[in-house]
Amino acid sequence: MAQCVRTDLDCADICSTTVRVLSRQTHIDQSAAATLVKACRDACQTCARDCESHRDQHQHCAECADSCNRCATACDELLGHLDG
Repeated sequence: MAQCVRTDLDCADICSTTVRVLSRQTHIDQSAAATLVKACRDACQTCARDCESHRDQHQHCAECADSCNRCATACDELLGHLDG
């Protein structure tokens, strides 16, 4: 369970950093933005996978897995706009 908590915290930090950088009101290089969003997506997928393994034992793990899956999907959608 300690590794799961570590993964959760890492994911939260990566997501927070991604939001801060992407929400600035200045131009961002498309390649840099895509790199950040991919890192966020990957962190969310890892976190969701870890939390899924505890879903049946802990409600907060189920909620975390669901949130991370939604975030990973949003990242994929954003990547579609950045690539296009």
